[in-house]
Amino acid sequence: MNLLRQFCAIAVIAVLSACGRPHGQPGNGAEVLAPNEVLDFATLYAQNCAGCHGDNGRGGAAIALADPVYLAIADDTAIRKVIATGARGAAMPAFAESAGGLLTDKQLDVITHEIRSRWSRPGILDGANPPSYAAKSAGDPQRGEAVYKAYCESCHGQNGRGSPKGSAITNDSFLALVSDQGLRTLVITGRPELNAPDWRGNVRGKPMSDQEVTDVVAWLVSQRAQVPGQPYSASAQH
Repeated sequence: MNLLRQFCAIAVIAVLSACGRPHGQPGNGAEVLAPNEVLDFATLYAQNCAGCHGDNGRGGAAIALADPVYLAIADDTAIRKVIATGARGAAMPAFAESAGGLLTDKQLDVITHEIRSRWSRPGILDGANPPSYAAKSAGDPQRGEAVYKAYCESCHGQNGRGSPKGSAITNDSFLALVSDQGLRTLVITGRPELNAPDWRGNVRGKPMSDQEVTDVVAWLVSQRAQVPGQPYSASAQH
């Protein structure tokens, strides 16, 4: 008899508990945030950045955002701007709602802050004076050609057509997908995930000057097809 009473009591408690929440109502903590309410960096990065910049900012089709050298030359204003408005003439789209994207100002702030908080490294430049993130003057393509031969040709080949040590960087497709600022960033920071050195490592003991970076970028820009698209020139096949 006592066993029967215990069974009935448990059954009543279960029924009363079930009646306390309407059928089909989600439990506590089961709410799903609207896309514009998500402020978790891991989620925002995975959904908006990882496809190009790689898992954990390690690089992919685009540069590694977890590169502390990049974070040492690009300040928060520059990083937030390119996330918000994209890069004109490049594959980087605009993510801000105000520019046609899907991210709110708060979400842009989270991404910008966390990129630096997680992946910057104080002292990474070790007292070096890097070229400025943005060009301070117009470059000279003729001087830039000489700079290319001195600093870049040994890896990227004659006229930038590539070699066993480095990719083709005057390829029409590549130049059509990278902005002028993107080229400058690549020259300064290199691609550490691809073993490409930064501005200090192309020639041992002779870092590139700000003007040399500006000039070599001007030369690269001069190689860009005015109207990119197929069929590309024969040089694009190298």
